[in-house]
Amino acid sequence: MTNLSQIWPFFIVDDLKISVAFYVGKLGFEIRYMGPDDDVYWAIVGRDNISIMLKAITPEIKPLPNHTRHEWAPWDVYIATADPDTLFEEYCSNEVSFSKPLHVNSDNLKGFEIKDADGYVLFFGRPDM
Repeated sequence: MTNLSQIWPFFIVDDLKISVAFYVGKLGFEIRYMGPDDDVYWAIVGRDNISIMLKAITPEIKPLPNHTRHEWAPWDVYIATADPDTLFEEYCSNEVSFSKPLHVNSDNLKGFEIKDADGYVLFFGRPDM
């Protein structure tokens, strides 16, 4: 029996509308939730079996991506993908800017890195076979 089924990273964002637009327009995610209705300040965006929570807290609470705290922590999220080549081509056609294009890194992971609208680094990849 599987007890754990998903993990949803939770990113503090500057501007929820800009962040959601990036994930939906550039990365092909869908909006799974935005709310509350009377004062929208958080959202869940997702694609396939993954989701990311985005929340604008207050103007003085800023995003704090890992790479801004230490160079040895370059990613904020690792997103496993069965076919990084096809996903890379899709994102190229969407004019996504890559912080690192498709490559095999020193950990023998094949993938690419993208910085989102708030500077969070997403690695999409898998072990190189």
